[in-house]
Amino acid sequence: MDNIIDELAVNLAANLRYLRERRGFTQERLGTLCGIPRSTLANLETGSGNPTLAVLGQLAMALQISLEELLSAPRGQGRLHKRESLPIEKKGVDGRITVTRLLPDPIPGMEILRMELPACSRFAGVPHRPGTREYIYCEEGELALQIPGQQFTLSHGDVCSFQGDQGHTYINEGENVAIALGVVVLAPL
Repeated sequence: MDNIIDELAVNLAANLRYLRERRGFTQERLGTLCGIPRSTLANLETGSGNPTLAVLGQLAMALQISLEELLSAPRGQGRLHKRESLPIEKKGVDGRITVTRLLPDPIPGMEILRMELPACSRFAGVPHRPGTREYIYCEEGELALQIPGQQFTLSHGDVCSFQGDQGHTYINEGENVAIALGVVVLAPL
């Protein structure tokens, strides 16, 4: 348990200092914005502070970020995620459809998927919570999208947007593979 707390303190210190400096704030200015003494911020930026949830909330609001971003491991300038490290699911009745999740670092409320449908295949997408929007981009081949009362045929470069809280089916009736990218923007809870 102590390791987790130590790791969170290190993450908070690095993120707080980085975000404060990127916004051009002094510790005094950030303290004024969130109602926290400068000395408390100084302790947090060295990793020696032990903030309450209220203090974390005030900092996140003042910096306009989520608590998760404030406490998560600082990200470097870039990171390579090899294909084999990305989560892949097999879909469809016969498991021939490949769906790869393209966001290795979770982004709350968003999913980006790569769907590969072999010739003559289909699968039903799962309806999401009310208010969710989905966007499908056809990268290769031709893909049909069925939603209640409508069917769209997408070719290379086409995008279709629809309400993701309803049933929908992806269909490749062609003789070649179809590849599509899907972006799911979940409605807030």
